[in-house]
Amino acid sequence: MRHLIPALFAAAAMIAAPAAAKEKLAPEAELAKLLEGRVAGEPQNCIALAPSTSSQIIDKTAIVYRIGGTLWVNRPRSGAASLNDDDILVTKLTGSQLCSIDSIQLHDRSSNFYRGFVILDEFVPYRRAKGE
Repeated sequence: MRHLIPALFAAAAMIAAPAAAKEKLAPEAELAKLLEGRVAGEPQNCIALAPSTSSQIIDKTAIVYRIGGTLWVNRPRSGAASLNDDDILVTKLTGSQLCSIDSIQLHDRSSNFYRGFVILDEFVPYRRAKGE
């Protein structure tokens, strides 16, 4: 019995270690880590979504679109506080571009219920610094 208790503590520590290692960063820190080694370019009003390979929500902060090697960061002008990294973005385009006047609906991933919306602002491109 005496040997069982230390073994249980060791097992519990091993189980807890991965959870501690995956500690969630604050939203601004998460965005900074994502943009590490990149330089901001001139903000644009619209981006073409056709070549977009992915999008990522940074909680209560921004939506990041990956197009080729460029990360386009949009900090919504309204509704950013509703952003949740587990939401699904429902985008209805009227053309082939996503623009700073567009709105995006947010739906809960597990229930698919409508959770709110954001109104986009300008898109800031972040490209790798030359020489990296």
